[in-house]
Amino acid sequence: MDMVFSKLIKIVTAGICASVMFFASAPFPAWASPRVTVLAFGLFGAQSVFESEAKGAASIVAQRMGADPVVVRANTKTRGEVTIASIGNILQSTAERMDRESDVLFLILTSHGSQDGVAVEAGRRSEVLSPVDLAHMLNRAGVRHRIVVISACYSGVFLRPLANDDTLVITAADSNHSSFGCQDKVKWTYFGDAFFNTALRHTADLRQAFDEARAIVRKRELRYHLVPSNPQIAGGKNIDVLLGKEGGAEVTGH
Repeated sequence: MDMVFSKLIKIVTAGICASVMFFASAPFPAWASPRVTVLAFGLFGAQSVFESEAKGAASIVAQRMGADPVVVRANTKTRGEVTIASIGNILQSTAERMDRESDVLFLILTSHGSQDGVAVEAGRRSEVLSPVDLAHMLNRAGVRHRIVVISACYSGVFLRPLANDDTLVITAADSNHSSFGCQDKVKWTYFGDAFFNTALRHTADLRQAFDEARAIVRKRELRYHLVPSNPQIAGGKNIDVLLGKEGGAEVTGH
């Protein structure tokens, strides 16, 4: 009887040890890192730089952050598929396939800008996507955690309506200045080249990438005697926590 009992103890103990070893060696569950979805829009069809920047930025973010899916839409000289209405529809349909509480939406907009918002030119149709309208679109989509990067002149106007603890906003300029590099047939604007094509290629830390990009842009502007664009970053305290970074900061760039 004692021998039988001893064998049972060995079997149970072996089972417990095997279970412990399995959990110790198993990879972290999928929810340990948030799932990132990228939406990138090149909004101004008359100049190819915006389509090029949207594609390039989306690809680099996908590589650095393991994003999937990645959706890129752009207006061109021969194709005008992006309107304010279509942006709202894509945001909504994308959000329906996301976990609205734990996933991260990474939204990239590149275009010309003014203090009213960013230009959306699709063929002969010209619109302006205002900060308030974009905020309403994002709120209707209902994804809690959002990263929004806007490469456009005066894009700092989007900070106040969008930035909060759950939304990190990065802009190529403040609300009173132009950004640079919006020529046809080039691949990147100044800010897009500095932030996406340079800084993000060697770090996935968005705040570190922003600091590096701002320095690169400032150096380039000084070289060509341009009025500083003053890129901005604001909000995102909970994004930092979700991505495993320390607490977020207030507006940076003034």
